[in-house]
Amino acid sequence: MSLSLPRRARRSSAAVMTSLALAACVGLSACDAGQTDAGAGSDTAPGRSGTDETSQAAPASVSANVRKAAQDVSVDTLVAVTVAHAELDSVKVTSPAGPVAGAMADDASSWKASERLEPGTPYTVTTLAHDGAGEPVRDVTRFTTADLTLDQQTFPSVAPLDGETVGVGMPVVVTFDLPVTDRAAIERAMSVTATPAQPGTWHWLSDSEVHYRPKTYWKAGTQVSVDVDVNGVDAGGGIYGQEDRDIDFTVGDAHVYKVDARTHQMQVFSNGELLRTIPITTGKAGFTTRSGTKVIMEKFESRRMNSETVGIAAGSAEAYDIADVQYAMRLTYSGEFIHAAPWSVSSQGSANVSHGCTGMSTENAAWLYAMTLRGDVVEYTGTDRPMTLDNGYGDWNASYADYRAASAL
Repeated sequence: MSLSLPRRARRSSAAVMTSLALAACVGLSACDAGQTDAGAGSDTAPGRSGTDETSQAAPASVSANVRKAAQDVSVDTLVAVTVAHAELDSVKVTSPAGPVAGAMADDASSWKASERLEPGTPYTVTTLAHDGAGEPVRDVTRFTTADLTLDQQTFPSVAPLDGETVGVGMPVVVTFDLPVTDRAAIERAMSVTATPAQPGTWHWLSDSEVHYRPKTYWKAGTQVSVDVDVNGVDAGGGIYGQEDRDIDFTVGDAHVYKVDARTHQMQVFSNGELLRTIPITTGKAGFTTRSGTKVIMEKFESRRMNSETVGIAAGSAEAYDIADVQYAMRLTYSGEFIHAAPWSVSSQGSANVSHGCTGMSTENAAWLYAMTLRGDVVEYTGTDRPMTLDNGYGDWNASYADYRAASAL
């Protein structure tokens, strides 16, 4: 029966056997010392003695990119935690404003937040890890973010509305209530995802307004998700994003209306099919309707129209004030609409007599109004007055390359 000796006991027996073998060699001239060494020191590293040594494991540690008890931490901080000689089990970042989401590295050596912080808020970072021996390693870091006034935060308003169904020409419009001077930082925090996928780009009209459009009109039936994840983003000039906005909308049927101011006709297409040709009138001399691509911005079943709002003085020969213009659909900020114009039916289809709007019979206007979505496209030809990018949703009046050139990225 043989007994299994502990590792240390086996090492001692080997040492005794080596001593006996060396003693025997003293009287034997043909003894091979190399063979004896090989048999006696097989589990001892070369250059080291055969004595027992115990290496000391390096201590485990946890570190965060925010120091403990820190005050006035910037809201654009993305909290990060790393460990040395350990593996992370969990990281929780909590506050009265709610938890902060984040992700752990595949090797469990680090964790990084995916959300920025709220102003004037206390946070607690609770980390649990384990070292190489499986022993728990815990760490708690507390800090407070810098407070911000409303004058230091810019709020993004977004069009379309969440859940809205829009036309194929509808741009995504983000308007900030305080100017953005670091456009690139804000643009990096915004994204538009279309299903099916379609190329598109952002275009800054000013420090307070940025639009997004696809390369060509949206495909009918497209589902679009807009993520304006600017909360806590440094917008430049001491201004930070105030809130994230997530908007989902649907693109409806492809409505494209083609207006020719020379022939005084509007062709109404839906998904490529001509549904109706409508006699119309557009702007007379001095009030020429703009040519180019326009997009329906808003709809009013009835709207008062007063010439003073477009710079025509009350009491002048061209003044007007109509309380209930029916089926009015805005095309430009400057005051161009499509609407019912029963007073000009005799000129519709033959002459341009309006102050810039596109007029048609009440019956035709009601029919068109009922099918029209915000974002439907109206393509105008036949005049020498061009439509511009910034007069309403004029996004389609530039080539895609020129439009993309106004992106900050």
